[in-house]
Formats: sequence, C-alpha cells, structure tokens
Amino acid sequence: MTVSRRTLLASALAGSTVAAVGGTELISALTSSASAASPAGDVVGKITVGYQGWFACIGDGAPINAWWHWSQNESQAPSPSNNNLKAWPDMTIYSAGYQTAYANFGNGSAATLFSSYDQSTVSKHFSLMAANGCDTAALQRFDPNGSEGPTRNAVTAKVNTAAQANGRKFYIMYDASGWTNMKTEMPADWTNVMSQYTSSSAYAHQNGKPVVGIWGFGFNDANHPWSAADCLSVVQWFQSQGCYVMGGVPTYWRTGVSDSRSGYLGVYSAFNMISPWMVGRIGSVTDSNNFYTNVNVGDQAYCNSNGIDYQPCVLPGDLSARQRVHGDFMWGQFYNMVRVGAQGIYISMFDEYGEGNQILNTAATSAAVPTGSGLLALDEDGTACSADYYLRLTADGGRMLKGQLALTATRPTSPEPGTTGGGGTGCGTMAVNQTITVNQSILSCDGRFTLILGGDGNLVLYEGSTALWSAGTAGKAGVRATMQGDGNFVVYTSSGTPVWASNTAGNNGASLLVQNDGNVVIYSTSGAALWSTGTGGH
Repeated sequence: MTVSRRTLLASALAGSTVAAVGGTELISALTSSASAASPAGDVVGKITVGYQGWFACIGDGAPINAWWHWSQNESQAPSPSNNNLKAWPDMTIYSAGYQTAYANFGNGSAATLFSSYDQSTVSKHFSLMAANGCDTAALQRFDPNGSEGPTRNAVTAKVNTAAQANGRKFYIMYDASGWTNMKTEMPADWTNVMSQYTSSSAYAHQNGKPVVGIWGFGFNDANHPWSAADCLSVVQWFQSQGCYVMGGVPTYWRTGVSDSRSGYLGVYSAFNMISPWMVGRIGSVTDSNNFYTNVNVGDQAYCNSNGIDYQPCVLPGDLSARQRVHGDFMWGQFYNMVRVGAQGIYISMFDEYGEGNQILNTAATSAAVPTGSGLLALDEDGTACSADYYLRLTADGGRMLKGQLALTATRPTSPEPGTTGGGGTGCGTMAVNQTITVNQSILSCDGRFTLILGGDGNLVLYEGSTALWSAGTAGKAGVRATMQGDGNFVVYTSSGTPVWASNTAGNNGASLLVQNDGNVVIYSTSGAALWSTGTGGH
C-alpha cells in the first residue's frame, strides 16, 4: 500500500480508518510533514466546471440509442409526463436539435433538445467555457461497465477534441455512486481506457501530475457502501500511478456527521484536493453565509494545516426551486469562497439540467420553453436575464478568484448584457456623462467582452478571463471612469485627479461602445471613430 504524503491526524485514525493503515504505514503517515498548498496549475487558482456530458437522443447515432438523461423512460421522447429535467436549454446556440414530445415553445418553434454525442454540441460547450473564464472541465464518469460505457467513451474523445480546439483543460472525474465493484474496476478502467488521455495537451495537470477526480467516498447512504480501507486503497493506488487526486466528498467530511460516515477523515486527508458537495445543502445567500462561518472557515483551516488544496463548490441554484435570485445567490457564494481563501472553485454544474443547477445557456423567457411544460425560465423572478447570464457571472467570479477583480459582496455582473453602471442607452454603451466606479463594468451586447474598472484602479478590457487591453492605471487610486460630455473618457481618483484619458475632448456628445468584435471605440455624434483600444478582430 502506498503511503499518502498527507498528515493523518490521530483523531482521524479511529475505527475503520485505523484498519485502513498498517503498522509501518501508520507510523510513516503520522510523522510525514504537511506540505503547503499547491501553486497555480490547471485546478489550483482556476475555475473548474463539473461537466456531465451525458445527454443523448434517439436518432443521434449514440450507441446507447436512448433519450439518455432527458426522460424517465429513456426509450420514449421527453414529454410533460415523461420528464427528467428542471430547466430547458437555450437551443438557439446549437446546430443540431432533436424533436421531443413536448408542445412547441412559446414562440412557436419546435421543442428540441441537444445531444452530448454530437461533436458540434461538445465543441459549442467548450467554446462557451473559453469565452467565459471556465478553465477546466471535470468530465463525470460513472460505472462504464454497462450499457452506458460505449457512449461515455465516445463522449470522452469528443471532449478531448473540443478542449484542444478551445484551449481548455479537462480531467476524468469518477463518480463511484452505485458502482458495486468500484475497488477493482475503477483502477482497471483507468489503466485500460482513460489513462491514454493524460498525454493529450488538453488533459489537466497539477503539480506536474495528471488530475483524477473521485466523487462519492464516505457518503452516509446505501449508494456509497465501501469501507474506509477500500476507499483509501483506491486513492493511494491512483497516487502510486503518479496522479494528483481530487476528492468530491460529503459536506461534513471534516466532522464525520450528517452526510458523512464517521471514521473516514483519513480517507479525505489522503486526497490532494478536497471539494465538499453543496447541492441540496444551501438555497439562499443566508445559507451560504452560515456555511461560511460554521463550515468553510474550519474546512479551509484544516486543509491549510494538512497540505490539502481546498476547492469548494459554487452553484447557481435550482431554477425550479426559484433559488437563483437573478444571480445574487451564486455571487454570494463566490464572495464567501474567495474570502475564505479557497485554492480553487468547482462549479456545480455546467450542464446539469436534471437538477436545475446548470450555468450553461438556459431559456431566458417563456418564449423559449415548451408551452404547458411547467418549466421556469431565467426571468422567473421578474428580472430579465440573458440566456448566458450564469456563464458571464462565472467569468466574473473567476476574475475575483484570480485577483483580477477586487473582493466584493456586490454582484458586478448585469443580468442582461449592457451596462452595470446604470444610465446607459443600450447594451455595450457608455453614454454622455455616464460613470462606472470600482468593480462596475460595461459588457458587449453578446456578453463576451467586459470593460471594467478593477479594484486596483486599473481599467481593463477582458474577453472571458483574458485581458486584451488596459489603461495602465493599476495602483494609481482610480475610483471612477467617466465618459464626459466633452467627449473625453477619463479615469479619476477620489480627489478628482485624472490618471488616464482618451484625449478625445472637444467632441461634445461622443459615446463609448464595447463592440462584439472586441474593440472599444469612442464615436462622435456623426459616427466617426475618435479613439479605440485597437483590439478588434475577435
């Protein structure tokens, strides 16, 4: 048995955990020194999204030949009486869709759904990840030894292709739920099938090692029955193969109560990274704040003391339960997880329409939802939200994690592309005398480009999490940027001292536009371009 480099606290080595570690290994484990948190890599310092990739439709050519995860009876098309989803995807972004048995959308269009088996679908998903600061995808892999296996294998290959094409990383995240022979079959699957992907330029590495995720060890239910000894042996086997192992663990992993079996702290401490599950645990900002105080702070302290990277979950909220509050619920979690000092953030989930917790493009209004379905759209609370809103919100959360956006409890992202500073006349526009202050931004109409005045005073243009241009005002105490009535765009300190200007004064009535091609341009009232960032062509 390979010994973990983690320190195993004596309190963790009670009951079945003690049985998991032999005499010599116990001494080694107790005397090993804890390492510091890992440096930035493909999961540390990054936004990771949980990617199911498990939707299929009859007629898409997938080996499973079913409405996989779209309906309860997968041999029949999804319908109001054969439903397995809590939200409807925005189908305008897909080149292929499959007819369901639902009534037409509110706008009269046919009610179609996408298939994860189509390369065009997976490529679109990874393109959206790239545009919205999602660095790494954790591809979920359940027991592949049944009828689902061939389709899961095919989707993995498509994910590899899409990740390479879009400059994203991915890793295999095994979900042990219901996997009876997990102890032997999971290592065999890695050896015989999945390990081949570690040579891909798109496969995630951390600390120079390929990343593998394992979700489900220690959960206190019949679907996760394995002993602590068996779980620890699997974690250590992957580490013996040179892997950095991330663990999706119970919410109360550290205390071994509620959703966690007791006596598994040694298993959890063996992971290189810990990501406690939060879906179903919180449903409001107040819940998140309480968890921050009572759970997250202690979790982070334990991880820091034991050389474990901490990657808490952030979720948009179950749309069907009206948890989202037009983004305030999700932003409250981003704020709490960044201020606790997390080494990374795991988004639960990218494409989980079955739980209603997806950040991927979702029907914005009832016009894009089947009539009579009872499903809600993103505007369910009366606030209009663009279909890609939660992707854009994730991009801003990622910027805050990476220090590109000052820590703030105030959500900076507009539910609709356009201004967050107020007073604009249209999306992407700064009108005459309009001002943005620290952490406020102007978004292009397609939501891909953000001009933001950061917490360090720097005025920066981003595409996703990539900076395209800056005014070079970091550290100069800029607190507001104003599109003045005389046509000059100026960054000022709190005392009114200008620290940067576009030098376009003398053009009364000029306005600024963050364009969909990535260029920021100041136009005169006659439409002449007066100044630009020179970043067009995106």
